[in-house]
Amino acid sequence: MPSVLLQRPQRAGEAASAPQRRRTRVLALTEVRWAAAALALFLLALPLQPTGAPAWAWGPLYAAVYVTGGWEPAWTGLRALRDKTLDVDLLMIVAAIGAASIGQVRDGALLIVIFATSGALEALATARTQDAVRGLLDAAPPAATRLTAGGREEAVAAEDLKVGDIILIRPGERVAADGRVLDGVSEVDQAAVTGEPLPVVKEIGDEVFAGTVNAAGALRVAVEREASDSVIARIVAMVEEASATKAPTQLFIEKVEQRYSLGMVAATLTVFAVPLAFGTDLTGSLLRAMTFMIVASPCAVVLATMPPLLSAIATAGRHGVLVKSAVVMERLGQVDAVALDKTGTLTEGTPRVTEIRPLAGSGLDEDGLLALAAAAEHPSEHPLARAVVAAARERRLRLADVRDFTSVPGIGVTAVVNGHTLQVGTPARLLDAASAAASAHAAPVADELEAGGRSAVLVQRDGIPVGVLGIADRLRPDAAGTVKALHALTGTTPMLLTGDNARAAARLAGEVGITDVRAGLLPQDKVAAVREQEAAGRKLLVIGDGVNDAPALAAAHVGIAMGRAGSDLALETADAVIVRDELATTPAVIALSRAARRLVTQNLIIAGAFISALVVWDLAGHLPLPLGVLGHEGSTVIVGLNGLRLLRDAAWKRAVRPPGNA
Repeated sequence: MPSVLLQRPQRAGEAASAPQRRRTRVLALTEVRWAAAALALFLLALPLQPTGAPAWAWGPLYAAVYVTGGWEPAWTGLRALRDKTLDVDLLMIVAAIGAASIGQVRDGALLIVIFATSGALEALATARTQDAVRGLLDAAPPAATRLTAGGREEAVAAEDLKVGDIILIRPGERVAADGRVLDGVSEVDQAAVTGEPLPVVKEIGDEVFAGTVNAAGALRVAVEREASDSVIARIVAMVEEASATKAPTQLFIEKVEQRYSLGMVAATLTVFAVPLAFGTDLTGSLLRAMTFMIVASPCAVVLATMPPLLSAIATAGRHGVLVKSAVVMERLGQVDAVALDKTGTLTEGTPRVTEIRPLAGSGLDEDGLLALAAAAEHPSEHPLARAVVAAARERRLRLADVRDFTSVPGIGVTAVVNGHTLQVGTPARLLDAASAAASAHAAPVADELEAGGRSAVLVQRDGIPVGVLGIADRLRPDAAGTVKALHALTGTTPMLLTGDNARAAARLAGEVGITDVRAGLLPQDKVAAVREQEAAGRKLLVIGDGVNDAPALAAAHVGIAMGRAGSDLALETADAVIVRDELATTPAVIALSRAARRLVTQNLIIAGAFISALVVWDLAGHLPLPLGVLGHEGSTVIVGLNGLRLLRDAAWKRAVRPPGNA
């Protein structure tokens, strides 16, 4: 395992403090409550006015909408104005007040609800992601057992460990600090850091990482990094840095909001002031200016953008893909390259027996060999042992009783079954003690399985090899089809980014048709691969499931996490989640996003045409206010209904259709 040499962007302890995170969460929840109140009040008021209810029945409700939903955007806009910028938040508040001043209270309330709701959801998502990122530090234990110069044990806080300290890691404990093994042999589950599906044997001189889990053996480890510089802490720092520096892809209205806002305010003032200067009465000038503000306000533009994207989000959600925002849905349609994790993404993440090879002269068939191995492995909790036992149960094999079970880390298990001493474990270790003749029969089989990317497990009876089992992580049934569909959509073959070994990665890549394979990667290596694609001008989609994938998910143009297998950090960091782990939904949601973007373009053309025609009419002639409102509302309804087309199931069926098929 290579040593971790990583430029630290920020010490984990220097990131947002717990009080700061609590304050962010409280503010986000407060914003959500105000937005929810505004929406509820709007829905209460909406049916009253058209049914002829008196103004005193619906007027206070709309006024409450303005207050509950409008104070936060207004405050944001005023702060931006103090910084000599004019953003769309303040523009929307002014437009809403302007609409109310000429009797269009409902239109103004609708604008406020839209902006309040979108802002609240964004704040809530930010707070939840921050909590998940910081919560990752809990993976490392709070305390450690430090050995003094005299060999005495003392309990200390993990954060107080210094470089050079010697710590004892007992079986079942989490490693408290990054370091190197001085004494002992054990197997360590380091999936959180490398993504490897199986525990890794650690011996003298091997590197271990904080937050990984020790198995059966005891280890003495020399600390090489302080807690704030551990790999886990650096994963946190990388996720936070990527989340903070990743340039947000904004929706169309946000991209042009500054220019549009300035232009609209200037134009409204001009429409008011010029006729007034030439003798028009104040009421007439104000009415003309308010009419202009209504017809020029970007209500239709906002609805041109949001309904197609929100409809696509709803449709994707019904089919098992949770897309977290309209911005993410827009980004998905821009993707032109894809990178996939291996374990838990392309594969199911659970080791399974794939090969059963009885050796000549053993007198065993496949079932007999598997039954012996499963009986010996039955008391063990090792992932390979569980895979062997599960395979025997699938075949409904009877397992014999076991006596004198022992387990040696890094070697395997020994047990007495039916009067015979069985050993099941690592071929290289067990064959060292076997005779040359026995090794000559078993070694080629084990080498063949390992060359194919499988983990070989040797079974010996009374010191004589009787068979070899091959164990591997099983490929998801839809993996190959997904890779093919992604290639057709993006024009490039997806790449494989994995912390697993090169042989296992190459075997799996060959099965699904991936040619760009990058194996043995630590989290910062995956981020480097993302940055490399970014530098080449690619908009990269990363799909992963583990803690070690989180920095790459955050750094990518879009990150998608596997829902069932995904770690909490991956699920919160990712922009979208495949809820049921159906990998084939990925190309479908990309195609759906592209359909939404096409509808956005259509709607912007429609909205622009209506706004231009109404503005020209108001400036060049006299646009009656009722006609102005009708044209404005008509364009809003048209683009809104057009955007809702993606709610139909037919839209998803078209998206899942293989590219190129009509």
